[in-house]
Amino acid sequence: MLIPLLGAFLGLAQHQAQGLTLAAMLLPNGLPAVLEYRRRGVRMWGHLTGFLVLGFLVGAWGGAMTAHLIPAKEMRWLFIAFLCVMALRTLLKREGQSRVEDARALTLQESWLPGLVTGLVGGLASGLLGIGGGVIMIPMLCGWLRLSQHEAQLASLAMMLAPVGLPAVWVYARSGAGLPWFILGGVACGFLLGAYLGARVAGRVKGPKLRLWFACITLAMAILLAIRG
Repeated sequence: MLIPLLGAFLGLAQHQAQGLTLAAMLLPNGLPAVLEYRRRGVRMWGHLTGFLVLGFLVGAWGGAMTAHLIPAKEMRWLFIAFLCVMALRTLLKREGQSRVEDARALTLQESWLPGLVTGLVGGLASGLLGIGGGVIMIPMLCGWLRLSQHEAQLASLAMMLAPVGLPAVWVYARSGAGLPWFILGGVACGFLLGAYLGARVAGRVKGPKLRLWFACITLAMAILLAIRG
């Protein structure tokens, strides 16, 4: 959700905002949030995280290469449409059985294909639109592997501890406009604090209400970006 804010308040172009957001997430900014989720007993499977990382690395490079073939104005409206679709999908999603309810372990055989595909799709979206990938991977993990909302958010954060966006950042940095590196430190510090505070709040909120908040924030970012556009 950094991209609309960077565009609205700092006046960055769409491609610059996307590249800078990905660069800020190269640092392990989500570590405090991961530790907070684990402290609250949210389950995490290392093998799933590994498959997410592998898929994301490939997808991020392909998405970034594709992004530079699309003009900034069209890119902005593509991103707005994506946010609206994800917000509506989250709002319309019905509560289903999760692994919190049946307490079954997630095996290697169950996780490798969903992990690779989810990471690949998240990486493509991240490289193409500059998002962290969680906005699309979380619903996929909940639907495909029946993870709870908290488990899916933890898996997404754990994956981002590795510099998975590096291939996409490399592509954005070598583009004509380059990246405003002097802003990076402030963005990274803000992301670090926000991830930790968000995890603390999320740990106190039940799954259905958390999905509602997730959808409302996503829709609000789409509206902000549309106003700027």
